[in-house]
Amino acid sequence: MTDEGKLQGIAVVVDDHANSRESMARALRRRGLTVHAFDEGEKAVAFVEEAAGEVDLVVTDLKMPGMSGLEVLKRVKAADLEIGVLLVTGFGTVDSAVEAMKLGAVEYLTKPVDLKLLRSRAAGVIEKRTLARKVRFLQDRLDSVFGFDNLLGKSKQMQDLFGRIKMVGPTRSTVLITGESGTGKELIANALHQNSDRRNKTFLPLNCSAIPRDILESEIFGHERGSFTGAIEKKVGKFELADGGTLFLDEIGDLAPETQVKLLRAIEELSFMRLGGAKQIKIDTRVIAATNRDLELLVDEGKFRSDLYYRLKVVHLRVSPLRERREDIPLLAEYFLQLSASKVGKVVDRISPELMKRFIHYQWPGNVRELRNLIESMVVLSQREYLDTDDIPPGERLAEIEVPPAAAGASPSAVGVEPGQFATMEELERVHIRQALEKTGGNRTKAAELLGIGLRTLHRKLKGYQVEDDE
Repeated sequence: MTDEGKLQGIAVVVDDHANSRESMARALRRRGLTVHAFDEGEKAVAFVEEAAGEVDLVVTDLKMPGMSGLEVLKRVKAADLEIGVLLVTGFGTVDSAVEAMKLGAVEYLTKPVDLKLLRSRAAGVIEKRTLARKVRFLQDRLDSVFGFDNLLGKSKQMQDLFGRIKMVGPTRSTVLITGESGTGKELIANALHQNSDRRNKTFLPLNCSAIPRDILESEIFGHERGSFTGAIEKKVGKFELADGGTLFLDEIGDLAPETQVKLLRAIEELSFMRLGGAKQIKIDTRVIAATNRDLELLVDEGKFRSDLYYRLKVVHLRVSPLRERREDIPLLAEYFLQLSASKVGKVVDRISPELMKRFIHYQWPGNVRELRNLIESMVVLSQREYLDTDDIPPGERLAEIEVPPAAAGASPSAVGVEPGQFATMEELERVHIRQALEKTGGNRTKAAELLGIGLRTLHRKLKGYQVEDDE
């Protein structure tokens, strides 16, 4: 964003010197910010605390009568950890600068303040704050709009899956989740756990393919001291550690035959013995298993027990590969873009239409995991505020994709995406707001509560997105 661009946000300026205070306030107002100026730190802190997360930026003098700038910094950070704070002073010292940075100050400016630099630093704070809010807003709304935290999808396959998770989650039934690598099977298992009465207990994942077979049984069930060479002390296994909660066994097809027998007995009897033990240990552990292999074929080949297969498959959930639900790709891509930009601390806030079309037409053999990792790589290497086709890393198969001519200039609906449906995070947020207003009959106070945001924030978003109550 250039220095002339307008910003949206609320800033607080606190300085006991009137001329300095007013000059900084004017400079920030020129950038479009709503500015509240105070001559005392106590007044500024009280305003920030009362605003409850609405203030984006605090610019405070360091040396002031009463509450110092460092104390202002501590207090506003305690009220809102994400708030940006700029400290300014005419008595700059290295020690105070270091202390300010440790306490979370964005930058340390000396008087007389370079107002152009102040506006530039304010723009950086507002942009990061806006990005963080977008990510938090989307994460907060995932459960009510799309089903569950960290699960995203508006396709029929995902909506059906969300519905089944809501039905199965509260039960104690074992669940078998199948799907290709990278489709999010562990997220599904976690969603089942979070939608059960075990949500406050342990969710313990274990990847059976990542542990050598000769020690996997010990990892699951534990062992007694001296039960085998190298067992110098007792070990509590994952089954026991997850007592009262959920044990997620990923890549269950890699279990050795002898471990399959013991797992079946533990599930059916709700008890087991550690390796080398002589005492039955009673447990209340729910088992959720997952695999990307064809267990029925393994059963036919004699490599997987049929009784264990059917015991695990009380409920079967299949996670569709990304290529079968292409309408979810824009939504996932925008979500991962915001997460990646926030993670690496960069302002990269949109994906070009040309790149999005490639995303939609690509087969994604690595599924959602491949999409997420690729976008993070592109964000890390990007040198501008958006991603385009030339940001695709060399050697990626996505670079070889050719969009069919009929789709090259077509609308998103021509490639499986509804017109205008969630092309950007702003549009997604706008849809959430409109839906909340519809559900509450236009009551803004109730809509704000439903959205999990402040009423002032909702008013600002209604104005910014031009959403009318009767829309």
